Order: sequence, then structure tokens, then C-alpha cells
Amino acid sequence: MGNPLKKTMVYLGLADEEEVYEEEQQAPARAHRERDRERDEPAPAPITPLRRPVAVRQPAGGAVNEILTVHPKQYRDAQLIAESFREGVPVIINLSQMSDADARRLIDFASGLSLGLYGRIERVTSKVFLLSPENINVSGHGGIAHADAESAGFDQS
Repeated sequence: MGNPLKKTMVYLGLADEEEVYEEEQQAPARAHRERDRERDEPAPAPITPLRRPVAVRQPAGGAVNEILTVHPKQYRDAQLIAESFREGVPVIINLSQMSDADARRLIDFASGLSLGLYGRIERVTSKVFLLSPENINVSGHGGIAHADAESAGFDQS
């Protein structure tokens, strides 16, 4: 009995001396089996981290050649919005043809998209939103936080 904790447990009557002796006899065999198992297992494959491009493609300095207007009918139309916005094209989203639940999901998606690509999302009317890329400045009063009274259906708070 080399372990002082086990000696104390036996002294206090919390463990039987025979059980402690059996555990000590089995410990070397257990360690030997673990070493054999480690030796038989192949080494894990090296991990190569994926690196994403740091810069997002943006059109040449301030020149806006097109603005995309989208009238989505389903949530899956978000792919067209994302692809265009990622290329630096401002997108106007008219949600008048969508249900309120899908429209809310699409606006949540568009908000995350604009945040992730350092752009802005602004409410134009209660069901029309403008996504503007980082390099596009939009003048006037706006922003999703300054919504008008009739747009309470899409309030994100």
C-alpha cells in the first residue's frame, strides 16, 4: 500500500485492506493495456486550417453602375440578394409579396448579411428596405432603428 490516501481510508474504516491490495495489483496490468492500445492506434491526421479571403470584392471607387430591385416571393429568394450584395451591388428589397413571417426571416437574414459585409440596411417604407454596401453612402434620415410608425410589423426589438 504505497498510496497514503488509501492507507488513511483503511485506517478510518472507509475501505477494506483486501480491496485496496487488489486494486494495487491490477494497476500495472491496466497501465500496460493502455500503453498497448495507444501504440496500436494510428496518429491523428494533421489539421490544416482554412483561410478565407480578407477583402471583399468591391466595385471601383464610388461608381454605382446598377441597383438591384428584388420582389421576393419566398425566403429562398435570399440567395439572389446575397450574391448581388456580396458583389457590391446595392439591393432594394420590396417585401409586399411575402407573408409577414417570411418577410421577417428575410429581413433578419439581410441584417446579418449587411452587418457581416460592413454594409447598411435602411427601411425606406414599411415593406421596402435598402441594402447598401460599405463603399456606398446614402444621404437622408434612415436606418433600421428609425422606422416609421406604420412599419411596426417588422420591429426587431
